Amino acid sequence: MLSDAALTAFRLNGRFLAVAEDLARPAGLTAAWWQVLGAVLRAPLPVADVARAMGVTRQSVQRVADLLVAKGLAEYRPNPAHRRAKLLSPTAEGRAAVRRIDPAHHALAHRLTAELGEAELAAAVAAMRRLAEALDTLTGDPEQAPGG
Repeated sequence: MLSDAALTAFRLNGRFLAVAEDLARPAGLTAAWWQVLGAVLRAPLPVADVARAMGVTRQSVQRVADLLVAKGLAEYRPNPAHRRAKLLSPTAEGRAAVRRIDPAHHALAHRLTAELGEAELAAAVAAMRRLAEALDTLTGDPEQAPGG
């Protein structure tokens, strides 16, 4: 059962990444850039917090964050809680790029909801969250996960 869950998760991850690349490309973003920008749209965060939320390593998010800053899509701000761990924040250009993705993203969300039904989609999301939480509990810090 664990193998089936893992293989299904890998397949789903691959599909989500392919769809995200297709959605992000017209806005001049990659899926990874979109993911990191999306994590800081509501509030600036340290790179480590973005990595934790995404379940990947801090180093992989740091590379993307540095690229976003170099491209003018994000900026580092002082962090009053920690001198060295700067806060990543989207620039106006970064926010505009994400907004350009919104119409196609919303259209896909509506098609997926129509295909599965709202209740089935909500149940699937709840099951995936529960599975992720259980794995976090059993294996420790997701930032330390291999390959993250």
